[in-house]
Amino acid sequence: MAKWVYLFKEGNADMRNLLGGKGANLAEMTNLGLPIPQGFTVTTEACTDYYNSGKKITEEIQGQIFDALAWLEAENGRKFGDTENPLLVSVRSGARASMPGMMDTILNLGLNDVSVEGFAKKTGNPRFAYDSYRRFIQMFSDVVMEVPKSFFEKIIDEVKTAKGVHYDTELTADDLKELIARFKQVYKDAMNGEEFPQDPKVQLMDAVKAVFRSWDNPRAIVYRRMNDIPGDWGTAVNVQTMVFGNMGDTSGTGVAFTRNPSTGARGIYGEYLINAQGEDVVAGVRTPQPITKLAEDLPECYKEFMAIANKLEDHYRDMQDMEFTIQEGKLYFLQTRNGKRTAPAAIQIACDLVDEGKITPEEAVCRIEAKSLDQLLHPTFDTAALKAGEVIGSALPASPGAAAGKVYFTAEDAKEAHEKGERVILVRLETSPEDIEGMHAAEGILTVRGGMTSHAAVVARGMGTCCVSGCGEIKIDEAAKKFELGGHAFTEGDYISLDGTTGKIYKGDIKTMEASVGGNFGRIMRWADQFRKLQVRTNADTPIDTENAVKLGAEGIGLCRTEHMFFDPDRIPKIRKMILSDSVEVREAALNELIPFQKADFKAMYKALRGRPMTVRYLDPPLHEFVPTDPADIKALADDMGLTPEQVKAKCDDLHEFNPMMGHRGCRLAVTYPEIAKMQTRAIIEAAIEVKEEMGYDIVPEIMIPLVGEKKELKFVKDVVIATAEEVMKEKGEYINYHVGTMIEIPRAALTADKIAEEAEFFSFGTNDLTQMTFGFSRDDAGKFLQSYYSNKIYESDPFAKLDQEGVGQLVAMAAKKGRKTNPNLKLGICGEHGGDPSSVEFCHKIGLNYVSCSPYRVPIARLAAAQAAIKQK
Repeated sequence: MAKWVYLFKEGNADMRNLLGGKGANLAEMTNLGLPIPQGFTVTTEACTDYYNSGKKITEEIQGQIFDALAWLEAENGRKFGDTENPLLVSVRSGARASMPGMMDTILNLGLNDVSVEGFAKKTGNPRFAYDSYRRFIQMFSDVVMEVPKSFFEKIIDEVKTAKGVHYDTELTADDLKELIARFKQVYKDAMNGEEFPQDPKVQLMDAVKAVFRSWDNPRAIVYRRMNDIPGDWGTAVNVQTMVFGNMGDTSGTGVAFTRNPSTGARGIYGEYLINAQGEDVVAGVRTPQPITKLAEDLPECYKEFMAIANKLEDHYRDMQDMEFTIQEGKLYFLQTRNGKRTAPAAIQIACDLVDEGKITPEEAVCRIEAKSLDQLLHPTFDTAALKAGEVIGSALPASPGAAAGKVYFTAEDAKEAHEKGERVILVRLETSPEDIEGMHAAEGILTVRGGMTSHAAVVARGMGTCCVSGCGEIKIDEAAKKFELGGHAFTEGDYISLDGTTGKIYKGDIKTMEASVGGNFGRIMRWADQFRKLQVRTNADTPIDTENAVKLGAEGIGLCRTEHMFFDPDRIPKIRKMILSDSVEVREAALNELIPFQKADFKAMYKALRGRPMTVRYLDPPLHEFVPTDPADIKALADDMGLTPEQVKAKCDDLHEFNPMMGHRGCRLAVTYPEIAKMQTRAIIEAAIEVKEEMGYDIVPEIMIPLVGEKKELKFVKDVVIATAEEVMKEKGEYINYHVGTMIEIPRAALTADKIAEEAEFFSFGTNDLTQMTFGFSRDDAGKFLQSYYSNKIYESDPFAKLDQEGVGQLVAMAAKKGRKTNPNLKLGICGEHGGDPSSVEFCHKIGLNYVSCSPYRVPIARLAAAQAAIKQK
């Protein structure tokens, strides 16, 4: 018989895949003898079985749950569902990868109308008993039965107003009984007359199912897609004895980190609330106290807490994120995990741990999430603009960085505005897990409620999004989409600016500037460069992009897209003239006018590279992308060419293609118009020779022919390139080395790579187009249906953002193998945007590519990911 349920004492930290992160850590803490409320874990395999069984929990699994429950009853000396002294439990999710706030939790489970009265008598604290029951009804209704929690919050606000109190803690036992009655009526109305369940075992099994279901709720799916977490992992469920932080002034609950998750500074960092349960801290319903104040409120508990916190960090050799509860002066730890942190904090902590002798440089490199480095490159406010800005308020600096944008009040509106290209600031009373897509779309997040460990703060830090939380001065009307702060009124679409480092809020759109990096960042990058095998290049089309990429560690250019050089106002008329010409002579004349521009661009980029290599892709897009559509532009071109506007328009219409992605583009242009390849070759070779003479750089041009699917195509264009290059070098009296290769972006090229390698000196995999061709859909249109594919679990991630290793990756691996069989010296790289995705970089390392190429600001990500791949393989 399979084992589906483990007591905490039966597990350990190495069982993370089976018990989930939370379950494995609870087991480990139990083994360490720490004060853990005991319980058991329903495994991730049980979650997978639940989905495979048609969203049902089998009798075998249910039997093992009840057996573990019986053990828990004996351990605590209390009965589950007892009317006099009931055992209450919490039911929490626990995936193997930390997903804070994405899945669901139910507290105080096991209470009903009868047992709550016995519970009140047994504890001698009726207010506490009825407070626990009203919390349970609200959470069970929301999480398990999907009755919106706003229904209950509205009733709480009404009762507080009627009683003339500000906080929930000021409500009496009788007030709470009134809440319970009204809550149960809300449940009954929402459930079509069904009463709130009174059987604790039914409550428990419904809660376990709800946690399993939450693995596939929309916010969890979005979070998994953003963080590369596979959908088939599932979540474990942890059933744990309840301990109560809401029993009075000697009880409380909190969240703390052993180091600052925003900066990485050493020292305890966190918050707690007296007379509260954990959800109060996370939800930001009340403003918590800093953890250090616990030394005044409950000094013995604080002393014990600090000793355990330090022990946990030493044991795990990493910064810990801990949840704890104090019940009438007794301390309990509810969980620990490696804490989520900002990229600056991750770098600081990793370097400090190396200096403290706790980890090695290799471990430090692996401790930093490669994607998170993007946070280091986020803008900061321009100093002068900031001085002139008007501060309208301040609150908690929950996640660092600077953000300016238009105010939006719902996740849906924020997402929609972002998709239109607007910069968005999401303003909420408090965020909830349902806001995940809006938070992801926002430049910055501002909340009225919540502390440094609220949902908004934790999720924003994980995303690297600027966040200011807990601004109680704001008067907000979310329904009317407006708020007031600092004597100003703001409505949807108005600009505000946030400083997530200081917590200040500014009126208007304050100018930002690019961030600079150094210090420990450079130290981590130096370590990464020692360990990685893959080279990292950049995709760049301008000298400015090239300079930025070199500063960020790029070892050359893996993709220079020449078509981007033709859209300048001085150049576009000449390329249009070339396209619409009827004779070779007129085309060549127009192209000759472009040579000085093209050569100047190449020279500037060669100089910026200071001798590093550059792969230049010849003209790739279909010609209709260059022709005019505006009547004034058509007339100007007609006048220049001695034609009528009608003739020019007719020629432009003739260039229209039904499927331009698969039409007259790439190498097909050079086959049809060899003069284009001649012009570009002349510009490249002349630029290389002149920069060598001027600067002394030994430049070896890399010429890439795009969209090849047949060896003869490549040979045809290559012959044009070689003839032109030889001609130029003879004219200049200077001979240089150069290489001619191709971009593998058509499935046929991958299938015939052994033959193509007979003519190519290098392959660069253009995985953007290769993905389009392999999947058979356009990256520009895929967004119209991919969301349905995610929600129906057909795809887990966007194949244009994360390389499809099973399909597209198979073509890449096969082409690499076949190409090198023909030409053992064949250089292999990847230049699609997948080159900056960590999981794709790891794949490139595994199959033996020489380099990856990505956009300039993803170069550090690729460097770190390449090092992690090498360390992991070793």
